[in-house]
Order: sequence, then structure tokens, then C-alpha cells
Amino acid sequence: MEQATLARRGIEEPRLTEEPRLSEDDIRLLAQIATGVTADVAARRLELSARTLRRRLRAICDRLDVNTPIEAVVWAARRQLI
Repeated sequence: MEQATLARRGIEEPRLTEEPRLSEDDIRLLAQIATGVTADVAARRLELSARTLRRRLRAICDRLDVNTPIEAVVWAARRQLI
């Protein structure tokens, strides 16, 4: 009943946002970066071009709403993904 009243008044209940999900490939990429290798070495190990790896890292950072690949690594480590 309370929700209906709030809806009529134009007030919405706060919604919990879903946490971003990473693909297996994203996790593998972050795991490589976590080892401390350069982007070029990580790209070779993952059989990607360095440009593709950097573009994918940027996309992961954007999805996780972080500024750097290291922050993305920390995000994944805190969730025990890597």
C-alpha cells in the first residue's frame, strides 16, 4: 500500500544497482595485469594486440567505474575474482 502511495506522489523507492559483471576473458586480462607485467607482455600472453588489450582495459574500467587498470585489479581482487 505504501509503495502505491509513493508511486502516486511521484516518489520512487531507491533501487539497489547491480554490481557489474566481468567475463572470463576480462578476469584473465586483469589477472595478467595483476602479475605486474607490461601491457605488451600481457597482450602477447593473451594472444591479443597491445591496442586491443588497452581498449579492453579501458572498457573494463568504464564498466567498473574506476579510473585506472590498477583500480580494476583491486576491484576484482576484493571480490576474489583474481
